[in-house]
Amino acid sequence: MILVTGSAGRVGRAVVAALRAKGRAVRGFDLRSSGTDGDDIVGSLEDAAKLAQAVEGVVSVLHLGAFMSWAPADRDRMFAVNVEGTRRLLEAASAAGVRRFVFASSGEVYPENRPEFLPVTEDHPLKPNSPYGLTKLLGEELVRFQQRAGAMETVILRFSHTQDASELLDEDSFFSGPRFFLRPRIRQQEGFGNTAIAELLRSKDIGTPAHVLARNENGRPFRMHITETRDMVAGILLALDHPNAAGSIFNLGADEPIDFAELLPRIAALTGLPIVPVDFPGAGVYYHTSNARIRNALGFEVEWTMDRMLDEADAARRRRMAGKRAQ
Repeated sequence: MILVTGSAGRVGRAVVAALRAKGRAVRGFDLRSSGTDGDDIVGSLEDAAKLAQAVEGVVSVLHLGAFMSWAPADRDRMFAVNVEGTRRLLEAASAAGVRRFVFASSGEVYPENRPEFLPVTEDHPLKPNSPYGLTKLLGEELVRFQQRAGAMETVILRFSHTQDASELLDEDSFFSGPRFFLRPRIRQQEGFGNTAIAELLRSKDIGTPAHVLARNENGRPFRMHITETRDMVAGILLALDHPNAAGSIFNLGADEPIDFAELLPRIAALTGLPIVPVDFPGAGVYYHTSNARIRNALGFEVEWTMDRMLDEADAARRRRMAGKRAQ
């Protein structure tokens, strides 16, 4: 039996589906039901009794569950779930005799948005500058403690930014909407209470829907990794089963970063919307994270190039638009 925490999330749902398609016995664990048949448990990482139930009879754990928020009001909950919840799960898994524990960390432990050198490898200094990144680093320390104790094999995966390809051209997507579309970004920043940034963005509104090309204060376009969910799932399954994964830490993500100056014209060609450049205060997002270790050690291969993702995104957008016209 394999336990997948965060089984109702984007990556968790895909992992559970992939494992069940292979005939593997899977138990999901999340705050809400994933809506699939199986031995799933609805519960919180803050509930020790539920965790003990979740790890019963489990051989491996894929700990994908976490709480992410940029709101200061959510900070206590984020530490309670991501740090204390991880500690409780590790202790329950160890007591239950779990063989392998795979922990989903984040590139924010480096942090990727302020790298000291490029490409960012697993040996980059760990200096998170966000509360979420700090919770992930503390989670890693808890995992490393269990590895040193010799209780079970552990694997740490530092996740890239992850998206379903179909989301890339969707204004309503939680990530792609604010990242690539101007008005959703305005609404996001208003929700965060970032008044100055929201006003900056509103000053760029041309009166019709548009894309936003994010640049730093010197006009350098943002650059970051965007990894398709199905590639992330492939890497997670390697971490679950590959003998060379035990005791290791891997960056998991696309081979190369995407430069927004190159990507936005391709997106705009598909949507027909204009592009509005916006220069944000500060150094901006600009990084390249190496996945060489997981490719060399485990044989990880990226299958979802940006070309392939955009093809799927375009088809999904056309379906959405046709559905809206039919209403």
